Parts: sequence; structure tokens; C-alpha cells
Amino acid sequence: MADQYLLSIDNGTQSVRALLFDLHGNLAAKSQVHLQAYFSEHPGWAEHDADGYWKAVCEACQRLWASTDIPKSAVKGVAVTTQRGTVVNLDKDGKVLRPAITWLDQRRTEQVPPISPWWRAAFKLARVSGTIEYFRREAEINWIAAHQPDIHARTDKFLLLSGFLNYRLCNRFVDSVGSQVAYLPFDYKRHKWAGARDWKWQALAVRPDMLPALVTPGTIIGAITAAAAQATGIPEGTPLVAAAADKACEVLGSGGMAPHIGCLSYGTTATINTTTRKYVEVTPLIPPYPAAIPGAYSTEVQIFRGYWMVNWFKEQFGHLEQAAAEREGSSPEAMFDGLVEEVPPGSMGLMLQPYWSPGIKVPGPEAKGAMIGFGDVHTRSHMYRAILEGLAYALREGMERIEKRGGVKVTELRVAGGGSQSDAAMQLTADIFGLPAARAHVYETSGLGAAIAIAAGLGMHDSFESATRAMTRPGRVFQPIAANRVIYERLYRRVYLKMYQRLQPMYQEIADITGYPEQL
Repeated sequence: MADQYLLSIDNGTQSVRALLFDLHGNLAAKSQVHLQAYFSEHPGWAEHDADGYWKAVCEACQRLWASTDIPKSAVKGVAVTTQRGTVVNLDKDGKVLRPAITWLDQRRTEQVPPISPWWRAAFKLARVSGTIEYFRREAEINWIAAHQPDIHARTDKFLLLSGFLNYRLCNRFVDSVGSQVAYLPFDYKRHKWAGARDWKWQALAVRPDMLPALVTPGTIIGAITAAAAQATGIPEGTPLVAAAADKACEVLGSGGMAPHIGCLSYGTTATINTTTRKYVEVTPLIPPYPAAIPGAYSTEVQIFRGYWMVNWFKEQFGHLEQAAAEREGSSPEAMFDGLVEEVPPGSMGLMLQPYWSPGIKVPGPEAKGAMIGFGDVHTRSHMYRAILEGLAYALREGMERIEKRGGVKVTELRVAGGGSQSDAAMQLTADIFGLPAARAHVYETSGLGAAIAIAAGLGMHDSFESATRAMTRPGRVFQPIAANRVIYERLYRRVYLKMYQRLQPMYQEIADITGYPEQL
């Protein structure tokens, strides 16, 4: 077993990482290529050179081989995990037609395909017309059809980033069920493309032949081609195994196999997930996403641009800490933890509602972010702690919605993502949730989840369950501090849970007056 390794390719928003894991879940080697997150030709747009993603994958792999003594022959399988919702148009020769539209893109279109009167009447009767309209206007393929009809006409395949990279690696149009999180005609309950009579085929300007074949996580979808081997250095013929999207893999890599384990992701989008075999809509009409385990669901609640707020604060107000970290050779996280520790739990009454980007249900499309309770005692340290606390409050609220809808109490937390590297963030998370919060044993949890899919798919472990048990374990565990828990419980129950309800009418007035956020 010592000479067997698994290669995970993790294409995130900020970077591409090539990661080698052993069968015990230890990270044996790593390389990273940083990306420009996106470019924007218009306000709200977020695009990326699709071939640039592939070039970054190739560079990351080549750097990996140059940085390790592990022989390539020891690599038994490869899997891809990527950011969700980023789409790529290819022509009939497999060439990229336009820049990839990333998941951060906020464009909408008013020109959408017509839906039959029967469906319109059914949606009106069910009071979901607004949700369906949101879906149609947000769909990237509808924008392309309306505003770039020549590109749409030449599009032979419309792929998620995961499907695009799989194609480049094995020359097959195949993607994982676990990667399908996007405005696509996907049946989230049955984990397959929607049936021929499903309304999504009318609502979206896409045909079945434009989409890849779907397989479950752990399925061998092809082998590394000679061209891909030359570009990446991965041995030709190495099996390519289906994994899942980065959040789903992150949950798996954190050991979140059961509904009583709450998996927090402190990333660009902050999320809480549990894994269940039961189809549960935490928010009515918003389906659970596919898990990285075949046949399972991730009951996800997300705070869009969650830990983006932390980075925003660091960029706007954290120059002193970043300079000190560089000067002293320490990590910026340690310096910012110092800011948190200067302030008592509860930030002396400064409270954040982290709705920096509007939603469709909870919060609604009129929502905005808010920070209330300012006084002349408050400093940037209070602001920083209040941001971390507000994110934890919002995710706890999400957890309670998951518990209510799913009928299972969450009894332990696993935390991953960049924010999990902050001891201060971990401790206040344990205090606000009132639960033990365990940091994952490796930082690269998305890559580890993909490696688990390889191990299970190739029979190197008996099943996904046995692979997860063998390859994951809790890292440092943060226990709730009783005194802090009391303060947070009062603030959460008596203040935070009432903030959105009280502020929502004013958010609506602001939107009506200013036109932002745009209303349906």
C-alpha cells in the first residue's frame, strides 16, 4: 500500500492544486498554481479563459512531479473536483467558443425561452412563478442564446468546468452526478438529467445532446490520453475516476457521512452541509445538491460570499497585520486572530447580518448586509470579530433549518476551508453553535474527498464508507467555553434571529428607491 497514491486535481476559484494522497488520507505531495479569479468586461460579469484553466491544471501537475520523489508509476488513479456552476461552451471540434462564465457572474437576461401555458398556470397555482422566473433569468445558457446567438448556434457541448477538464484528460464527454450544481436541466431527486417532459427543457435554451453523459461518483469514466499525458505528465492510461464538486468533496474529506455531522465550509461561499440518504428540501423548492457519495444528498445552506467578507476586511482594513506578518515571517491568520482576541465575545454589541449578496428565498432578493450596534468604543477589531460571529450565527440558523426539515439533530461539527485555519474562528464557532468543532486533519479536504472517490472506485478500499473511515479523522477539536456560550445564546436568540425580519421592510424600500438589488 505504501507505493500506491491517488492524484486529485482541485480547480478552485483562486487556484488549481495537484495533490497526491496515500490510502490513509495523508497528503504526500502538493503543487499549486494561482489564478486570477475572474476578469470582467462589464459590472457584475465574471469570466475566465477556459483554456487557461486547462493550462493551469497542466502546470500544476508538472510542478508536482518536479517537487516530489514519488514515481509517477505509483499513481493508481486521477479525479477532478472543481468550483461549482462555472460553464464552458465547446464547438463540434471540442474547441472553446467563449470565456467560461464563472459561478461569481451576476448577469441576467430578460429574453428567456417561452414556457407552455400549462406550466405557467401550474407555477402560478403553486405560487412559485417568481422562483421559476429567477431560474430562467439567471441561467447562463439563456443569456448566451439571447445575447450571443452565433455562439449559441455553434455550441455543440455545454459543460461544467468539471466536465470540460474530464474531456481534456480522457477525450470523453462524461461528468459526475456529484458535480451537477448549476442552472441545468438536472433532476436533483433522481440524480440524472431531467425527463423529456420536465419544464426545465422549456425554460433553458439547451438540448440533451449538448450535455455530457452522467455517472455516479467512483465510476471510472476513461483513461488519460496520450495528449493529456504529454501535457500533464500523468502516465497515459491512468484511470480517470468521477468525483464530485468541491463542496461535496470537502464534506466527504471532512468525514461528513451522516446527518448528525454538520460540515462547515469557511470558504468564498460559507456553507453548512449534512449528508443524508433522504431527499430533504431545507428551503422549500430549493433541492439538496448531490453528495460525493453515490445516491446521497447534501442538505446545504449557503452564505454567498461568506468568507469573502473576511478577505474584504483584510484588504480594506488589515494592512498593518499583513505587513507585520510579512516582516516577522508569521502567518497573517495569526495576526488577525490577535484582533479577535482583543475583543470580548459578542463584540460589545456589534452585530452583523452577512447578506452581502441577495438570495431567492432565505434571504430574499431584497436582502442586504447590515452591521448594527455601533458605539464610540468600537474599533476595527470589533468589526472583524463581528464579521466572524455573524457568519457563525447565519450558519447556525442554517443548521437549525436542516435539523427541522431533516428530523436529525446535529451533534458534532467538522470545519474546513480557509477560515478553518484561524483558531479564533474555530473557537467562536464552537461557542456559538454550542458544539465541539473539529478542524479537518488536512487542509486540502476537497482534494481528499476526490481521493476517497478514487480509492472507492478502484476497489482500493471496499466502499466509500470504509475509504472515508480509513482516510479521514478529526484534527484539533475546539470545545465550547461555557461563559461564551451563554452570551452568544442570548445574542443569537434575542437579537440575531430577529434582525432580518425587522430590517426586511427597509431593505425593500432601499431596493425600490435605488434599484439595487434588482427585483424580479
